[in-house]
Formats: sequence, structure tokens, C-alpha cells
Amino acid sequence: MLRRAATTVGSACKKYDLNCTKFAKNRRTMADLQQIASNNERAEALINSIEAEISGIQQQLVERQKQELIKENAALAKEVGAALAQLVQLELRNGKKQIPVPGARGLCTSAAPVVPPAEAGSAPAAQAPKPGKDPKEKKVKEKKPAAEKPAVAPEAPIDVGRLDLRVGKIVEVGRHPDADSLYLEKIDCGEAAPRTVVSGLVKFVPLEQMQNRLVVVMCNLKPAKMRGVISEAMVMCASTPEKVEVLSPPAGAVPGDLVHCEGYPRQPDAQLNPKKKIFESCAPDLMTNGDLVACYKGAALHVPGKGNVVAQTLKNVNVK
Repeated sequence: MLRRAATTVGSACKKYDLNCTKFAKNRRTMADLQQIASNNERAEALINSIEAEISGIQQQLVERQKQELIKENAALAKEVGAALAQLVQLELRNGKKQIPVPGARGLCTSAAPVVPPAEAGSAPAAQAPKPGKDPKEKKVKEKKPAAEKPAVAPEAPIDVGRLDLRVGKIVEVGRHPDADSLYLEKIDCGEAAPRTVVSGLVKFVPLEQMQNRLVVVMCNLKPAKMRGVISEAMVMCASTPEKVEVLSPPAGAVPGDLVHCEGYPRQPDAQLNPKKKIFESCAPDLMTNGDLVACYKGAALHVPGKGNVVAQTLKNVNVK
């Protein structure tokens, strides 16, 4: 009996030890689970914070792009308006009538007013009875009045206002591949793409003085091929047979700034007609004065609000 009781007690002790071990393991497992749950909560909070930050950054980027597009659209609208106004002016100068678009404003028109049709149901006007025809009477053909030709707008006076002078920046320059005396330049004139310009300045201006400098450019010359390269503009210089200096725009000028001349409204042709020799007629009166300022008939060439166009040392010489 004692042996059996001892065996039973020993078995109960083993079960108790096993239960204690399981309990300890369960306690450790619960602590681990609580730690994992806590880690998950912190990770979730961090993820939510990062998502909120990313969302804020995305909203800022979208707003910035929106503002940039608004500015770009406004600039494009100005360019389109200026181009349209110039086109209308040129067409009026060439005698073309302007027909207004329904609902649009601002176009001049010389078209005759439209006569409204007769109202429906109104009685036709009484017609005089036709006299009897004499069989021997010869038919006389009525002469139709000649169609009136549209009045041609008078041509603008030939002066510096018809030259499209602008500020440009040389963004790339090198020797012409087929001519030792010519530079080949890319000039930013404030347009969508730089203009290609060929200049015969190698003998007068070192290459390093041409790089990245602001210049005054005439932009409405007819493009001409020079040794196989189409030149789209002309760099304006003060010039003598022995020395040539590139004219300098005023401080603060930027590519695309328009050059004006007091007393001569700026109304440049879209493209100068070589047969009319407009630039050749203006050239004798384009000169620097005693203060190095480039002038037309004594009136300074200038960028409004920024200053005059000047030479470096050449006084009282031709500009071309």
C-alpha cells in the first residue's frame, strides 16, 4: 500500500512539474505576443505618418505644377495675342478686310453691313408694268459697274520702327565649318528655340568675347544662306573699316527684350522685303554718338526702363 501511494504521489509531482513548465511557457508566449502587438501598433502608426507626409508632398507638387502651368498658359496667351495683333496689322496694311468672328471683339472690319431679309409673309414690292417691246428695237446691253477694289492701306514710313531689334544671348558659338572669317552662333532671343546666326566677326572679336554675351539682334531680315548655313538674324555692331565692336544692351536686359527708339513707334515688318531696301535706307542714320550710345537720327536706341544700347569705345561711327 505504501509503495502504491508513493508511486501515486510521484506521478502527481511529475504532472505538477509539467503543468508548471507549461504555465511558464505560456507566460513567455503571452509576453512575446504582447511585444509583437506593440511593435505592430508602432509600425502601423509610422506607416500612417509616412503616408500622410507623402500625400502632403504630392499635393504640394500638384499645386506647384498647377501654378507653373497657369503662368505658362498666361505667357502663351500673351504671345498669341501679340502675334494675332501683328497679323491683323499686317493684313490691314496690305489691304485685306478683317471679318469678325461671331462673339469675338477687337477686329477691325470694313465689310458692308448685312441687310436683313424681308420678313416672312410681307407683300412683295409693286413692280412697274413692262412696256411692250418693239420687234425692231435692238437690245442694248447694260454695262455692269466695275467691282470696287479694296482700298490699300498706306505703307508705314521707312524708319527704324520697321526693324525688329531685340536683345539676345549667345548660348553657343564656334567657327563656321566652311569659312575661316565667320562665326556660327546660336542666339536665344526669348523665343521657343535659339536662332542660328552667321557673323563675319572672326577678324575683329575673339571667340572668348563672343561666348555667353548679351547682344542686340535684328530678327526680321529674310533668312539667307551663308556658306551652306541659313542665317536667321544679324548681330548689330558699331563699325569702322579697321575696328568692329558688338553693341551691348543695358544692364538688367534679358533675352527677348524689345529695343525701341524715341519718336519712332515700333511697328516691325514680319519680314523685311529685300526689294524695298528698308534696312539699307535706315543704315546711314544708324550711328553711335559722342557718348557711345547707338542712335537713329540722334534718338537713342534703348530698352524701356533699363537703359540705352551702347558701344565700348567707338564714337560717331556707323551701326550695322
